[in-house]
Order: sequence, then C-alpha cells, then structure tokens
Amino acid sequence: MAKLAIREALLPGAALDERLTLARELGLAGVEFEAAGLDERIDEIDEGLRAQGLVASGLNMGATDGWVSADIERRRRANDQLREALTCALDLGAEYVTFTPHFGASDMPDLTPFASAMELQKELLIWLLRGFSDLAEAMDAALALLPRCRAETAFLTRLDQAAMFRREVDHHPKIMLAANTCDMALEEADLPASLANHAEAISVIYLADSGRALAGAGELPFQAIAAALRKMNYPGWLVLDGRPAGSERERRAALSASLNYLRTCGLC
Repeated sequence: MAKLAIREALLPGAALDERLTLARELGLAGVEFEAAGLDERIDEIDEGLRAQGLVASGLNMGATDGWVSADIERRRRANDQLREALTCALDLGAEYVTFTPHFGASDMPDLTPFASAMELQKELLIWLLRGFSDLAEAMDAALALLPRCRAETAFLTRLDQAAMFRREVDHHPKIMLAANTCDMALEEADLPASLANHAEAISVIYLADSGRALAGAGELPFQAIAAALRKMNYPGWLVLDGRPAGSERERRAALSASLNYLRTCGLC
C-alpha cells in the first residue's frame, strides 16, 4: 500500500512545527526534506516529526548535481554531499535519497571514437552507483535516480534509462528509481504504463500536474495513474509536489483540494 507524503517546501508556515502540524492535519504519513543544510536541523526535525506522529519519507538533493561532470572537483563535492545526505537519512530514518545526476547540457568532451560525451557520463554514473551501493545499504536508505524532462537535463529523461543503470549494478536493492509525473508526461509515451512497468523498482513517485501545478489543477490522468499503481500493488511513497501560489491561506486550501482530488482518484 502506497504511503502519502509532501515536500516540506510546499507546506506554508514560518516555523517547522507549524508546517508539520499542517501535514498531520492534512492526513499525511510523512514529509520529505531537502538535503541541503539538513545536518544542522536533524534534532529539530526528529523532535517535530515524533511530536506529530509523522516520519521523514526521504530526502531530496534538489538542484544539486555534478556527479557526471567533467570537473573532478565538482564531482568530489557532489559525492561529499551525497554521503552527507545518506548520513542524515540514517539519522532521520528516511527511506530514500532522491537525486538527478546532471542538469542542463553535458560538459563532458566528445572523445569519439573512444567514447562520446554521453558514454563517458554513463560510465561515471555506473561507477558512482557501484561505489555508493554499499554505503546506501549500511545507511539503510535507497539512492533513487530521478529522471527529469529535456528542459531540465540532457542526460536522464525516462524511467527505462534509469532502469538501465539498475541493471548495471545487478538490481542492487538500495539503488532504486524515482518518478515525477509532470516530467513523465513530457517524456514517456504512456505514463501509466511506464509506472506500472517499473513499479517494483520505484521508491518514490512525485505527484505534480501539468505545468508543475498541484495534482488536480492540470490535465494529467491521475485516475489512470492510480489504476496502474493499484494493479502493481505499488508499496512505495507518493509525494505531493508542485508550485502552489498565493497567500498562506490560499496555499492551505490548494493543498487540501489537491489531496481530496487524489483521494477521489484512489491514490490515497
């Protein structure tokens, strides 16, 4: 049975306790946190989650990238940030750390006929996953590869591409996939079918409507998505995502309306 969470950044409220109280009132099971700067907030977050009966679903590396960059120092910084995020995941009991390996165009040289820029990036990511798989297992948190649309990245845009990297590490149980419905709608030929095909390898699905609106405010087929996930008995996390606008009161109302819509679709 899928579990429902929300990205912390979507919750209105100046203080953490306000945001977590709202998450509980909305009937959510968990909250996902941005990994950046999280080590300084661990104690406060842990205490707040316990007080509200919530859990940390996972951590998100956000716009951090560099794992397949041509710049060795950039790669080292990215690796250090990923290690730190896995440590924070252990401290909070979070189930996954989501990351997108690279944003934008490749900065790798084209070394054809030896290797193209894309081939070099692929090899770097395979080495990264092999190197981090044991650490992820020790920290008991999955590393979840998140494809994004072509407007965001030229490297990893579809779930079948991400699944190829899992095969390269022998389907390691702590190397998993993440999916974002808004990005998938732009890149996948059949969004529900793609989710169903990879459901057993997905740790988290971000529910965002077309235009990065909250679910129910756009045009995506969430009823068909729900049917596909029910058919596959998807057990992972569903995380409410999007870009709500307006006053704090309007954002609260929009979140409530989106969750009600998802419930009517059978997603929670």
